[in-house]
Amino acid sequence: MTSDTPEVPDALSRPLADTLAAGPVVLDGGMSNQLESAGHDLSDELWSARLLAERPEAITEAHLAYYEAGADVAITSSYQATFEGFAKRGIARERAAELLALSVGLAREATRQAWAKGVRRPLYVAASVGPYGAMLADGSEYRGRYGLSVTELEAFHRPRLEVLATAGPDVLALETIPDSDEAQALLRAIRGLGVPAWLSYSVAGDRTRAGQPLEEAFALAADVDEVIAVGVNCCVPKDVDHAIETAARVTGKPVVVYPNSGESWNAEARRWEGRSSFTSEEVTRWRKSGARLIGGCCRVGPEAISGISGAVR
Repeated sequence: MTSDTPEVPDALSRPLADTLAAGPVVLDGGMSNQLESAGHDLSDELWSARLLAERPEAITEAHLAYYEAGADVAITSSYQATFEGFAKRGIARERAAELLALSVGLAREATRQAWAKGVRRPLYVAASVGPYGAMLADGSEYRGRYGLSVTELEAFHRPRLEVLATAGPDVLALETIPDSDEAQALLRAIRGLGVPAWLSYSVAGDRTRAGQPLEEAFALAADVDEVIAVGVNCCVPKDVDHAIETAARVTGKPVVVYPNSGESWNAEARRWEGRSSFTSEEVTRWRKSGARLIGGCCRVGPEAISGISGAVR
């Protein structure tokens, strides 16, 4: 990170919850596709988290591209960053904690660079907390049902949540959660951290990827004060509409949606297949239906985020 970029003024650093109360907020798009488009190889199990150690400046550049495209929120590259995953690569726990914290610092540096380049709106950093299955890198993040108890999942998530929270993000993004059991564990694990969070499920139709009804899944967060938004991500765009209605009705909280492009992930081949079905008309409909945080996930790049920004604003 550089030391000569200016700090973002306090006037543009109001809490995310206050900005949400004033109107819709634009999230960024997929980190991995943006890094791959810049020529980086993400073929190993650590995915984009590998670049935290090897090419951190590339991550800042990716965040900056989204800010310049119109995103208000950058989601950090910590989705697949875990103590256990780093350990498989021979990275000691102390160094792993440094890399987790660095993911927040790199996104914060991108906000300063965006300010220096003339962006004049509140910008936020969301620390990504992916599901247990992301660490396994075998596609189970889209299935859930790992054979672990809620208590075991809480023990897995809490240490990295503590590190990420200490690094000073504006919000914790509990994202791509396939299973309400894991959501319950995460909601326990964020208690007392002093950082707000959003809870975002990966869904198929009107159910979580593990098969639980969305009404029951969203209800877990309804009375959790730390949760400022609930919704879905990394699903196909056509599954968003039902989720918006259900999340808003069940929780009364702002709704977050950031689907993927509509393509499907082949876990064995480790590649995306099919065609994009993400359109600006859908974004307009989601906003009118009540979604307050809108962006894109896998395979959604800066050009699409620019379109979302135009539709939202």
